[in-house]
Amino acid sequence: MQTDAQPGNGAPYARYVQHLRAGELAYQFSPAAGRAVFFPRVRCPYSGQDCLEWRISAGLGTVYSTSVVYPRKGDPYNVALIDLDEGFRLMSRVVIDDPMQVAIGQRVRFQAASEEGLDDPIPVFAPLEPAQ
Repeated sequence: MQTDAQPGNGAPYARYVQHLRAGELAYQFSPAAGRAVFFPRVRCPYSGQDCLEWRISAGLGTVYSTSVVYPRKGDPYNVALIDLDEGFRLMSRVVIDDPMQVAIGQRVRFQAASEEGLDDPIPVFAPLEPAQ
């Protein structure tokens, strides 16, 4: 776990995006609740206090669930819930040639991705190992 040493009290989402642009997956930690908080916010959802600290994730996680989406136009892709080792879950996708090869329990690593039509980078994941 790495602590965010950046000064300032910017808007939580802006700070989160700033980290994504630097290739980091930032999350907040509540000392009052003793647990990770994600999606970025101003107050702890568990205690109501404004005590949240920024931390940088190591970027390793496990696929909790996955589903394949078949858009009318374009290639199929997966939507996955990823449990990060630091104790928070986020919705993302695993970047892989065959979206059907993403499996529950599969270990993945974070990477920031820029996509056409989006101003901000987004968190995506790459497999650490083939699906079992």
